[in-house]
Amino acid sequence: MRPALFLDRDGVVIEQVAYLHDPSQVRLEKGVAENLKRLHDAGFAVVVITNQSGVARKLFSLADVEKIHEKIQQLLAANNEKIDAFYICPHHPKYDVDCNCRKPKPGLILQAVRELDLDLKHSVMCGDKISDVQCGINAGCAKSLLIRTGYGREEENAARQAGMDVCEDFTALTNIVLNK
Repeated sequence: MRPALFLDRDGVVIEQVAYLHDPSQVRLEKGVAENLKRLHDAGFAVVVITNQSGVARKLFSLADVEKIHEKIQQLLAANNEKIDAFYICPHHPKYDVDCNCRKPKPGLILQAVRELDLDLKHSVMCGDKISDVQCGINAGCAKSLLIRTGYGREEENAARQAGMDVCEDFTALTNIVLNK
């Protein structure tokens, strides 16, 4: 078993674009590729956990989501890096079902732990929304943090008031994960 860094996708791995469905709009957040190397070298799996309610809202399809993930992998491959796995919740309770995979529920993290043989007690969750942080807490991650990219700056005060840890950017996140 190895530890994992679970990451929200939009606003954490890639720049925030509302209801992203066009691969040409994908841009990596600053420092992602370089820091993925550090994480992988330290033995961490890197897993994206993402809510994609645009599927339930019929704004785009699961195939569109996969194209976005292919583009992310393509951008990372230029730096000899990759995301180890993507886990997607395409649901929204207003539009289809109330599932156990939509963050802040822990279903996707727990699924990844089972399927990838991950060590949850030494894993970290990071996202730019309080629901991401709560997902990591609900799953039982060792640490769960809010990042100040994407929507993170807007959610920072509420997160701090709730006693949640906050980090500046992907490099700061990696330093926390690696205890540097």
